[in-house]
Order: sequence, then C-alpha cells, then structure tokens
Amino acid sequence: MTVRWAFLARRLGFYLAAAAAAIGLNFLLPRLMPGDPSSAIVEELERVSGQQVPAETLLSIRAIFGNPHANLAQQFADYLRQLSHGDLGVSVVNFPVPVADLVWQALPWTLLLVGTTTVTAFAIGTLLGVVAGWKAGSRLDAILTPFTTFLSSVPYFWVALLALWVFGFVLGWTPLSGGYDADLPQGFTLAYAGSVLHHGVLPAATIVFSAFGGWLLGMRNMTVTTVREDYVLLAQAKGLSPRRVMFRYAARNAMLPSFTGFAMALGGVVGGALLTEIVFSYPGIGYLLYEALQKRDYPMMQGVFLLITLAVLLANLVADLAYVLLDPRIRARG
Repeated sequence: MTVRWAFLARRLGFYLAAAAAAIGLNFLLPRLMPGDPSSAIVEELERVSGQQVPAETLLSIRAIFGNPHANLAQQFADYLRQLSHGDLGVSVVNFPVPVADLVWQALPWTLLLVGTTTVTAFAIGTLLGVVAGWKAGSRLDAILTPFTTFLSSVPYFWVALLALWVFGFVLGWTPLSGGYDADLPQGFTLAYAGSVLHHGVLPAATIVFSAFGGWLLGMRNMTVTTVREDYVLLAQAKGLSPRRVMFRYAARNAMLPSFTGFAMALGGVVGGALLTEIVFSYPGIGYLLYEALQKRDYPMMQGVFLLITLAVLLANLVADLAYVLLDPRIRARG
C-alpha cells in the first residue's frame, strides 16, 4: 500500500507555507502590541530603584532584547538567525535565563499530564461511543448520551475548582497546587515519582472526566450513521459475529473523523491545558504562558506561541498522512 508522492508533496508544501506564515506572524504580533520587552524591563528597574535608568543601561537592555525602533527588516533577519540556532530569546521575568531553557523545563510536565489524559479520554470516549452507537436506543445509550451531553456543557474550570475544593481542601486527599513536593530533590527516585503522581492525579482526573464526553458523543453519532451502510449490513448477512462487525466494519470507518480530531488534540497538547495548569498551579507550558502574559514577558510569549503553532501544524500533517493510510478513497483521489 503506497501513498502517491504528488499528494504528499502538496500537503507538505502547504504545511511548510503555513509554518512560514506562522513564523512571520509570531514575529509581527508582539511588535504590534503596546510596549516592548526593553520598556518593561526599564519600568521595573525604575520602580524598584526609584531612579531613572541611565542611557547606557537602556542601550545594553535593548542590545539583549532588541530595539523596537530599529529597521523592521533587520529585526526580522536577526529573529530568523536566532531561530536557526534554536535561540528563542531571553526571558524578561527570569532574566538572564533563556526562554528555550524554561520551555524545555516545563514541556515534560505538560506532555506527562495533558498527553496522557488526552490519549486516555480519547480511548474511553471512543470505546463507549462505539458501544452506545451500536446499541442505539438501549438502556446504556439512554444513560450515556444525556449524561455526556450535560457534562460537555459544564465549563471545565468549574469542574476543576469543585474537584480541588472537595478532594484537596475538604477531604485533603490531594495537594492544592504544584507538580511535586518542593522539599524533595528532583530525580529518578521512588519518592519523587510518588510525589509527582500524587500531585498529578486530580488534574488528570478532571481533564479525562471533562473531555471523554465529547469523544463519546462524536463517535456515537458517527457509529449510528455507519451501521446503516451497505457493507455493515452485508457483513451481518454473512453471519459474522456482532463484535467483529461492530469493531472491524462499523467502528473502523466511523472513527475516521474522530481520528482527525484526536491528531489535532495531540498537537494542542504542547500548549498545555491552560485552565488546568492555572487552577492547579501545575508547572507546565500553559502556566508558563499564563505567567508570561501577566508579567508582559514578550520573549516568553513569542517562544511559547511559536512552539504551540508548529506542534499543531506537525500534528495536522501527521493526521493527513495517517488519514490517507486509513482511507483508501483518499489514495485513489491523490
């Protein structure tokens, strides 16, 4: 089974163009916002010292963070040169720590929490959705569909805050914030792993609880439509077992749209579950972005936005290629 090179070239060209546009917008947007990193640093220094920053200091700061009054083309060339070396700039708030270092410190936390819960929610929702759609009108379907419809309409932050209040504050079963006990040294030890698990179980549970309903509803509706197709009816007429027909014929074709959504959700994993990480003060990319927005850390915002954009584009490219492998009709048109 081969994929036509022409189709691959078209899709790859589209995503390369989209990545170039994303890099250009990522460069322009912070420069269209009021203020700049240099001014933010100067304002903070003047507030703390109560004195005006000397001109020499201002020039030094602008040499590090860039001069917003310099030629735009020269700024863009400098920006591309930095990106080519993996340099995302220096954090304003955590000066002089590079943005890349902070991002790589936060990324494993986000991948651990959001990546695991995204896969778990998708697996649970898809499996239950197939069963509910196959048995449409049954007691199981009558229970699951209204419950997940209600669950999907409840704001996530409300679920997270309620869970934090009940299990963290009232019952004291889980920590109220953080990703691990601050008094434990970080490392591959059993105590540290247990602390990470203890801090992550409640945020993970709230994400899965809030997210699986959307996957279930989508898969259930697609399965209801698919079971009426001729190839499913033919498989049933051949006397194949209901389980084989349900998973081999109905679910395999019904899950194609869900798979695309799942790939896009995986791309969004890099951005973190922003509300989750804010509510639980979880040390991931989302919380890093939240702090950067609060403190006007433009280099940090720029670096995180670029990382999220490129991750989503990569996930979409992988979804396109996987979709071709899963659906022969697209290969025939390719």
